[in-house]
Amino acid sequence: MAQATINLRMDAALKHEMENICKAMGMNLTTAFTIFAKKVIYERRIPFDVSAPADPFYSEANQTRLKKSIAQLEAGQGTVHDEADL
Repeated sequence: MAQATINLRMDAALKHEMENICKAMGMNLTTAFTIFAKKVIYERRIPFDVSAPADPFYSEANQTRLKKSIAQLEAGQGTVHDEADL
């Protein structure tokens, strides 16, 4: 099988830590990335979840705070500001 070279850029500390972990498992970075590539090909997906952080507006804590604020406003407590006041 013909060999190919891939150049990757990553944080030096991240690389060093990964090298140490791979070494403890008896492999090098090339072997680790080859395993990753084979797994991607076999599963036809990234073999772990990749997602963006949830929008903090919809967090449970923020929704609770908003409901409390709405209840206070509906009870006549608090102040309603117009856009011009902001």
